[in-house]
Amino acid sequence: MSIMTLTTQDSVAVITLTNGENRQNPQFAKQLKQTLAEVAANQNHRALVITSNDEKCWSLGIDTDWLLPAMQAKKADEIRGFMYDMDDVFKTLLLFPMPVIAAINGHAFGNGAILACACDFRFMRGDRGFFCFPEVDLSIPFLPGMIAFVKKAMPYYRFNEMKLTGRRVSGAELAIDHVIEKASTDQQSLLIDAITFAATFDKKRAIFAEHKKRLHKQIIQIIDEENKPFIDNLALMV
Repeated sequence: MSIMTLTTQDSVAVITLTNGENRQNPQFAKQLKQTLAEVAANQNHRALVITSNDEKCWSLGIDTDWLLPAMQAKKADEIRGFMYDMDDVFKTLLLFPMPVIAAINGHAFGNGAILACACDFRFMRGDRGFFCFPEVDLSIPFLPGMIAFVKKAMPYYRFNEMKLTGRRVSGAELAIDHVIEKASTDQQSLLIDAITFAATFDKKRAIFAEHKKRLHKQIIQIIDEENKPFIDNLALMV
C-alpha cells in the first residue's frame, strides 16, 4: 500500500501523504527518508511541499496501533530503530538543500505537529484542522532535539503554553504568532498558496544548504548528542 506519493510542479516537488491519518511508524519513517532522498536527487527541484490528501488530517503522530503492541512485546530494538529513523527525517529536513514547506490541510497532532516544525515554513487551513502537542496528556516527554527545533518554529511563549497544556490551536491563531505563513481559506487554496510560495524560491542549493547547516548547527548537535541516551534507555516510554 502506498503511504505517500511524489510529484513535481515545475521546480516544486510535492510529497503527498496518502495513508489517512498518516500515523508514523517504521514504514512511514523509512519511506519518508527514501522519498526525501528522491526529491534531493532531482537537480531541477528548488523547493519541497509536504501535504496530505486526507480531508481531515495532515498527520496524527505516532501510530499507536503499532507502538503499543510493540511495547507490550518488548520490541525495544524496533522502537529504537523507529526513533532514530525519525531523528534522521528531522535532521534531513533541517539540513535540506532547498526550502521545505508544510501545507497542513488538517489536524497535526503530536509527532505530526513536530514534523511540521522541522520544516522551514508552514501553511495551514483556516477553516479546518488543529495543531496540538498532546504529549503532556499521554505521559510522553519530548526528546531534547524536538524541543530545540520546535522552538525555532514558534515563539517560546506559545510553545510553552501549548506544550504544557496540550491545547488544540487553530490555523488562525497560529498565523497571529507567525508560526504559519498564512491560514488559507480551504484545502484547494492551501495547496495553491503553498506551491505559489515555494515557486518563489530559486536559490543555489549549495549556499542554501550551508545557510541551514550554520543556522541549525546547535539543533543538530542536540539531536545527535542528547537524544541518544533517552532513546537507548527508552526513557521516552514512561
